[in-house]
This record gives sequence, C-alpha cells and structure tokens, in this order.
Amino acid sequence: MLQAGGPTAVTLKAVADDIGVTHVNLIHHFGSAAGLQSALMATMVRELTDRLAAAVVHLRSAEGAPRALVDKVFDAMDMGGAGRLAAWLALVQDARHLEPVQAAISDLVLAIHEKFPDEGANKLQRIQRAVLFIALCAFGDAVVGGPLRALLDQSDDVPREIVARLLVGFLDQPAL
Repeated sequence: MLQAGGPTAVTLKAVADDIGVTHVNLIHHFGSAAGLQSALMATMVRELTDRLAAAVVHLRSAEGAPRALVDKVFDAMDMGGAGRLAAWLALVQDARHLEPVQAAISDLVLAIHEKFPDEGANKLQRIQRAVLFIALCAFGDAVVGGPLRALLDQSDDVPREIVARLLVGFLDQPAL
C-alpha cells in the first residue's frame, strides 16, 4: 500500500480493511491517518537505519570490499521500499523522519574513514563524496532502477557493479 501509493494511500479505512480490524480500533491506537502514516514511516526509517548500521558493522569486521559495501547500501535502500519512502519524503519536503538515516550515513562515513587509514590529503572529503555517490545511486536504483534496467535490457546487478568499480577510483582520487 505504502510502496504503491505513497503515505497518502495509507488511510485508516484501507489499513483497517487490509488487516481485518475496525476503523475505530485504528483511531484508538494511532489517533488519525497522519498518526498511522507517521508510525509507519518511523518503522520504515528505523529499518533503513538498522540496515545501514549493519553495513557499518560489516565494514568494520570484514574485508569491506567495495562491492560488499555497495551491496549493503543498495539493499538498505531497496528493502521494504525505504528508498521510495525517502524519495517521497524529499518530494513533499518532509525530511524530519529521515534524521536517523542522516546519523547512520555519518556512521558509515566514519567506518570507511577508520577502515582506510592514512590515505592522504582530503581523505574525509573523498569518503563523504563517495558515500554521497553510493547513496544517490542506491536511491535512484530503488526508485526508477527497475524500469530503466528493463528499458536498457540490463540485469539487476549492473548498477551495483558499476558503482563498485567507480568507487575504487573515487576513493583513490584527490578531492576536487
């Protein structure tokens, strides 16, 4: 429901019908459709944040090859419609729900920074730009990747492969 129509499609009646409870029961628990939508968004953002945190743990404990990192970030954006939700929140200029995601992305930058010590001047800026690149590609893939890949007859794996290959060069180059 949320993935197909965005948060405005999540009405009390639609959810009540979907889960087999009464409209009044939902009002008792959430107060309004806006309360239900906010709770649902909070859950989805928490799940996205948890997946990004898992990427940080993986990076700190494993080899953290560029492809593994890219896969973790792409998976975080793709699972449960998180990328679509984030895009919808950005389009309606309601970023307050994304504050935990910002903290998770900052943690990811710090984990990469720790993983690659002594990498020269402007290292932090290069890492921030690399994470921005990965996140933008993952968001784009989550929102419009399927139709674009189909149009261009490309497999689901191609965007991840491209980002992983470009990431190596991205981290090796001095910041502009």
